[in-house]
Amino acid sequence: MVKVLVLGGGFAGVEAAIYLRKQELDVTLVSDRDYFYIYPTSIWIPTGEVTKEDVSVPLDKLAFIHGFKVIIDPVTKIEAKEKKITLQSGRILDEYDYIVVALGQGKIQMKGMEHTLSICGKPEEATELYERLDALTLKGSGKIAMGFGGNPKDASAVRGGPAFEVLFNVDTYLKRKGLRKNFELTFFAPMEKPGMKMGEKALVMMDKMFKMTNINKQVGSKITSFEADGINFEDGTKLESDLTMFISAGTGHNIIEDSDLPLSNAGFVVTNEYNEIEGFENIYAIGDSAALMGPDWKAKQGHVAEVMAKNVAYNIFQHAQNIHSKQSYMEHLNILCVMDTGNGAAFVYRDDKGGKMIPLPVIGHWMKKGWGWYCRNSKLGKIPRIPGM
Repeated sequence: MVKVLVLGGGFAGVEAAIYLRKQELDVTLVSDRDYFYIYPTSIWIPTGEVTKEDVSVPLDKLAFIHGFKVIIDPVTKIEAKEKKITLQSGRILDEYDYIVVALGQGKIQMKGMEHTLSICGKPEEATELYERLDALTLKGSGKIAMGFGGNPKDASAVRGGPAFEVLFNVDTYLKRKGLRKNFELTFFAPMEKPGMKMGEKALVMMDKMFKMTNINKQVGSKITSFEADGINFEDGTKLESDLTMFISAGTGHNIIEDSDLPLSNAGFVVTNEYNEIEGFENIYAIGDSAALMGPDWKAKQGHVAEVMAKNVAYNIFQHAQNIHSKQSYMEHLNILCVMDTGNGAAFVYRDDKGGKMIPLPVIGHWMKKGWGWYCRNSKLGKIPRIPGM
């Protein structure tokens, strides 16, 4: 039987393992943690609506249900030409016909970043955000700053949406507690027009949302460092903060950067539109590990990672049967999200024709909640998968 090794237990890796098993291939998934973490619904951990356990799915359950093997042991070295993978335990995996690299991405490091927490970093940071926010509410007042950074080498690796979502959720949370007037909320980012990928119309609506919620903005100046009590900018200003959430832009995963794989200037694996790594036999890269092709507004998102995963499962199966049929992710490139605010949401969509943001008061929040329930239970096989989701 054809043997496939999937490196990574995130959206791309788990989806690849599931769909490769649908093709009845022998699949092994390697992950550095024993659970699949649903990052899009972790936005409610800081406000106490959910816990880390609520948005985590044990990998052993997924493996049992779908029939793939799982190894919990971080990858420490990739020798792609030899199809040889070394794990932290010293174990070497070199008996696989195909390898799918789905290790995610690293984070651009900045001076003083240890003074910040991220909703897109280690899952434990989301829980710490909850604890820090809870302590501030008990105090009764404070200054909270939330924002994200950029990557001048690859704008697709910027995570802006979660920063907006957590910020608006905190605003709603404080209002419900009757404490909003005692808190100063500020959004910050180094670019002049953060969120520009969503399109001009969406930016206009975002500005309206900031004004309606009385959230301050500090944008357009490079971040130079973080301190325990705030953020320093290149223009000489300092934003004071008792609690800082910062989502650093993505860069190449350190294990991938130390490998023999071809990399973009930002450290992501260069593939073609079928996620094949040209010049390497039967090696693929998907999700955040891969350099994304496409228009300037493109963005690394979970649904794009899952499209890549499904396509690679199809492409590997066809290749193993000596059938020359491949599927590309290019026609599925778009920005798609339900941006939650805690008491509603906004539907955001962007493609080559432009962008739109549609307000969804009240129902939007429950739509996002429903998606989280669907994501968890469909992957566990408790409900059918909906085509395209």
